[in-house]
Amino acid sequence: MSARQPNGSIRGERPLVADRLVGLDHQIASGKPSVAGGWDLPADLDKDPAVIPQLADVRVPPELKADIEYRMSLYPDARSAVIPALRAAQRHHGYLSTPAMLQVAAVMKVTPAYLSSIASFYDMLNEEPRGRHYVYVCTSVSCHLSNAKAVYEAIVEAAEEAELGDTDIREFECLGACDMQPMASVDGRYVGPLDVSDAPAIVAAVREGRKPLPGRGLEDSDHMPPGAGDPPPQEEAPQ
Repeated sequence: MSARQPNGSIRGERPLVADRLVGLDHQIASGKPSVAGGWDLPADLDKDPAVIPQLADVRVPPELKADIEYRMSLYPDARSAVIPALRAAQRHHGYLSTPAMLQVAAVMKVTPAYLSSIASFYDMLNEEPRGRHYVYVCTSVSCHLSNAKAVYEAIVEAAEEAELGDTDIREFECLGACDMQPMASVDGRYVGPLDVSDAPAIVAAVREGRKPLPGRGLEDSDHMPPGAGDPPPQEEAPQ
C-alpha cells in the first residue's frame, strides 16, 4: 500500500493542485483519506458492547426525524435507507458529526459504529467538515479520456484565484453520467460536458449562490446529450 503524506498526496507523486492551496486563508479541501481512520488498530476487547442510542436520550430535530422515517418507509428493510438517512443528516448538520450519527442511529435503531462503517466508505458522506459547497469532478475512465483531469485542475486554479472558501473541490471516481463526460456534480447538480473554459463560470456560480451553467444540467428541461441534435447520417445510394 502506498504511504500517504500529511497533505493527502501519495509519497513519490507530485502533490495534487488542491494540495498546494493549504496556505490560503480560504482553504479548499483536497479530498478524503484513502482509508477510514483507525482501520489498523486492534479491537479493544475490554470495551462495553456497542449499544443502540434511544430516542428518549437523544434530541433529534423534528424535521430530520421525519425525513429519516420517511426514507425508512420506502424500503421493505428499513436499514436499506441508511445512505439516504445519512445524507439527510449531512444536509442538516453540514457533516456527519458525532451528534448527527447518534441522531440517525436513534431513529433507525442501529449502532453508531454501523453507520460509521458506511459513512467512511462513500465519498459523498463526510465524517469531518468539508465545506458547505462541493464540486466533484469525475475523473474515472470515460471522463478521464475526455480531459477531465485538466477540467479539475482548471476549477481548482479558478477557485484559488477567486479565494473561494467553504467549498470542497475533489476528483471523484465515478458519478455515473458517462454520456455527458467530462462532467461534475456541483452541489448535487450534474453539469456537462465540461471544458477547461467553464471553470471560472462554475466558481463564480458557487460563490454567488447561482445555478451553474444553465441549460447544461442533467435535470434542465432544455438539456440535450452530446450529439442528440445532430441530423441522422445519410445512407449512400447503392452504386
